[in-house]
Amino acid sequence: MGYAIVFSSRTGNTRQLAEAIRDALPADACVYFGQPGPDVPAADHYYVGFWTDKGSCDEDVAAFLESIGDAPVFLFGTAGFGGAAAYFDKILDSVQAHVQGPVTGRFMCQGRMPAAVRDRYEAMPDSPRRQAMLDNFDAALAHPNEEDLARLRCAIEG
Repeated sequence: MGYAIVFSSRTGNTRQLAEAIRDALPADACVYFGQPGPDVPAADHYYVGFWTDKGSCDEDVAAFLESIGDAPVFLFGTAGFGGAAAYFDKILDSVQAHVQGPVTGRFMCQGRMPAAVRDRYEAMPDSPRRQAMLDNFDAALAHPNEEDLARLRCAIEG
């Protein structure tokens, strides 16, 4: 067998991380690259990526993680809000609760959000909270960036 890179990516951010992982690992050992589902073949190691949905991974990723038994897993994900390691750790802990086997590594970074999110923030009453949300949205536009991808490659290489 080999490894599988399984990911869910709503805006393309997590796919960008998945592609960086694929580029960092031996191509001939990759048995699968794509979305979670019943067609994912068995692998010796899984790299499982997600976008943050209400503080965790989406339902498809959660179901996939629960389906692979005690296989080793490296978790990676993106979240629109960033900047705080404790926030990322809380999300990763929530996702890791779906994993039955060993977790060989974890990585998260900020990811850009759809323009509709900024529109929603702009429609909020003016306040310091609104401004902070707009500032975060604007900061997220640059992510994942090359620094994020370099940190991911380091995490993959151990």
